[in-house]
Amino acid sequence: MSKTPDPSRIVRVASGQGFWGDWLDAPRRQVEGGPVDYLMLDYLAEVTMSILQKQKERDPAMGYARDFIGAMESVLPAVVDRGVKVIANAGGVNPVSCARAVLEVARRAGATGKLKIGVVTGDDLLPRIDELIGAGHSLTHMDTGAPLSTVRDRVLSANAYIGSTPIVEALAKGANVVVTGRSTDTALTMAPLRHEFGWGASDWDKLAAGIIAGHIIECGAQCSGGNCLHDWRNIPDLANIGYPIVEARADGTFVIVKHPGTGGRISVPSVTEQCVYEMGDPNSYITPDVVADFTTIHLADDGPNRVRVHGIKGRPATDKLKVSIAYRAGFKAVGTLVYSWPDAMDKARLADRVLRERLDRMGLRFDQSLTEYVGVSSTHGPLSVASGEAPEVQLRVGVRADDRQMVERFTREIAPLVLNGPPSVTGFAGGRPKVEEIVAYWPALVDKSVVQTSVEVLS
Repeated sequence: MSKTPDPSRIVRVASGQGFWGDWLDAPRRQVEGGPVDYLMLDYLAEVTMSILQKQKERDPAMGYARDFIGAMESVLPAVVDRGVKVIANAGGVNPVSCARAVLEVARRAGATGKLKIGVVTGDDLLPRIDELIGAGHSLTHMDTGAPLSTVRDRVLSANAYIGSTPIVEALAKGANVVVTGRSTDTALTMAPLRHEFGWGASDWDKLAAGIIAGHIIECGAQCSGGNCLHDWRNIPDLANIGYPIVEARADGTFVIVKHPGTGGRISVPSVTEQCVYEMGDPNSYITPDVVADFTTIHLADDGPNRVRVHGIKGRPATDKLKVSIAYRAGFKAVGTLVYSWPDAMDKARLADRVLRERLDRMGLRFDQSLTEYVGVSSTHGPLSVASGEAPEVQLRVGVRADDRQMVERFTREIAPLVLNGPPSVTGFAGGRPKVEEIVAYWPALVDKSVVQTSVEVLS
């Protein structure tokens, strides 16, 4: 039944994690620093899914973001005593095992029975790849148009980006923690707002507002002063940076804030920078729930460390879901040597030439090789040096090939240059470069009708 929301009511959704590897202390700081209703934790990126799949292959109980377990230990008192709810996509390719690990945390803390964990599954398409291809879903590469069948034997993971609907379902079933696999980052924020305010599946403008709220805080402190170009020298107390919080109302308007007494800065420029992050077509930010129009976003200063967001428009979602597929694409290795003044650049060029002559004599032909001169040309193209000469240059050479042994032979040729190449080498440590397997990204689309999510509540 649709709710009649109080227009003055505010629901607070706090971001406590922008990626797997983000500040471990952020979740606790968010629930202890002031009032919040929901804690949103975003762990997944495209490459993360393949890493988790490899972990699950080695141990069927793994395949989820294990940092989440420590985060739940730190916020458990807020969840069981103050009613803060947690939404996370930490389930990776094994949401059920992730939920069971959290229940074990509750058991050890004497909080058994106080957690109800909603587990969302259905995004993992890896077991169904052959079935889907056989049914005519070619899962063509969105950029090249190649069918997935061309790399089928090398596929590591395949996950559809699911939207907010199953998370809303889990909350409606009484879950105070919801764990998903590959949901969209934005759904983690939008779902609690849909649940609290009763937004319908066709409330396009409000749904679009929820998506943009999620987009603004999905990268954690990136919208509250971290990684911020605007006036970056004067952003206060970055060591104590406050992570962002959405203060949302039923009409779809919201304010981005942070807890008092924390560092960083929330301003129109900082929020603007985050808005354009991974935006794509500003008129059509496509999600499973709604297509949001970023050109309709209005940002306004609402006081110190407060930015009001309003005016957002949306329209119906498409009939497709994006699928993130990872596949094995050979092997690579990267080696580096640092050459110092005088004539640093000339020494680095000579070292590269010597290395390549030796590789040629060995008959090594790589699928791809790249030489960069870090400090002179690798990031922004050729740079002018005030003194007319770079004081030091890092030679960085990388190769890739399907043949692992070929790449390993390359790694043996870097270290000898320290003594049998140009002079003035420094910065070489750690032994030979490591050979790494390349995991490549294959973006595709699939009909929504073939992806069926399910929700189970564990306690």
